[in-house]
Amino acid sequence: MATNQSLKNQIANKKDNAQAPSSAQSLGLKGLLNAPTMQKKFEQVLDKKAPQFMASILNLYNGDPGLQAAEPMSIVSSAMVAASLDLPVDKNLGYAWIVPFYDGKKGHKAAQFQLGYKGYIQLALRTGQYKSINVISVKEGELVKWNRLTEEIEFDLNGATSETIIGYCGYFKLINGFEKTVYWTKDELEAHRIKFNKAKDKKSLNNVWKSDYDAMAMKTVLRNLLSKWGILSVEMQKALTEDEDQPERKDIAEDIEQPPIDITPEPVTEESTETKNEKPSIFDGEVIDIKDEDLPFDV
Repeated sequence: MATNQSLKNQIANKKDNAQAPSSAQSLGLKGLLNAPTMQKKFEQVLDKKAPQFMASILNLYNGDPGLQAAEPMSIVSSAMVAASLDLPVDKNLGYAWIVPFYDGKKGHKAAQFQLGYKGYIQLALRTGQYKSINVISVKEGELVKWNRLTEEIEFDLNGATSETIIGYCGYFKLINGFEKTVYWTKDELEAHRIKFNKAKDKKSLNNVWKSDYDAMAMKTVLRNLLSKWGILSVEMQKALTEDEDQPERKDIAEDIEQPPIDITPEPVTEESTETKNEKPSIFDGEVIDIKDEDLPFDV
């Protein structure tokens, strides 16, 4: 048995809880990807390939404990960058990576988009301006000579004396005949990596540098080559920017539509104030008999 006033209070509390908005963190990655608004965004970018791409995000997430600790919205934002470039996020393919890192400013782990060297090659070929483009690692004994001024380089690819890598070489040739060659020694590459390492320990290997050093090394050489001397399409310019910058993250809760709930506050009267101050075991108002099955919620 309950009074009209106590019943109204319980209903109001129930509605208040239902009205609380969902945050990206509480939704989780799967909840974000299942949100109609988010699915629509990926469909606008990838069309019919959207479901397969979104499934690959979940596969990547489920297989990476480090990524599971990252902010879900940062994962989606990074994946959206890859989608806009039409590049897969499967780390085994090497076109693009979504890597976790600790965001010191926000005090939690987040995800960041990184473009692989294969991604740079793919974007360059799409421009239709490159006749050939490649980047390789150079083992000890393979390099015969290298002239930094004339960029004349000679290899003996059968002359490797060990598996030790001493440097990396990048090359491209445009359809108009222009060509460019760069060679970085292992020491030059390490100096570059340490200089731009965001970790407190500058010499430490983290993320993809730790799991696939050669892939990151070749990406670094190729990125430097293309950004200085290559023909960059709008798509490639975006890739170069996103590869280094942190994308702006937006909480998906802003886009998820919540069903409108109309709650009209009950006017406070002297009688209701007096009732509120009374002990809950005493009822002076009209008593009504309500069965449990008549209530819209569990009591």
